[in-house]
Amino acid sequence: MSESIVKTKSFELAIRGVNFYKYLVSEKKEYIMSKQFLRSVTSVGANVREAVNAQSKPDFIHKLSIAQKECDESLYWLELLKGTDYISEIEFNSIHQQSNEVLKIIRSIIITSKKNS
Repeated sequence: MSESIVKTKSFELAIRGVNFYKYLVSEKKEYIMSKQFLRSVTSVGANVREAVNAQSKPDFIHKLSIAQKECDESLYWLELLKGTDYISEIEFNSIHQQSNEVLKIIRSIIITSKKNS
C-alpha cells in the first residue's frame, strides 16, 4: 500500500464524513455524537498527512498510529449512531465500510513499517 493511496482514501473519507455530519445535523437534529464523529473522521486524514511529512520512521509510525485510533473512534461513533437509531442500516453500512477500509490500509502500513525499521 502506498502513502498516496491512504492519503487519497482518508481525504475522501473526511469529505464523506463532513457531508454525513451536515446531514445528521440538518435532517436528524443530532448534534452531540455527530460532532464527535466529525472530529475523529477529519482527524484521520490530518494525521495521515502529518505521517507523510514525518521527520523519521518512528515519527511516521506514531502519526499513523494516531490516525488508526481516530479511524477506530469514527467507527465507534457510527456504531453508536446506528445503535440509537439516528441512522439506518443502509446509511451505516456504506460509511462504515469506507471507514473500515481506511483503517485496514493504515494498519497494514503500520505493520509493514514496523517490520522494515
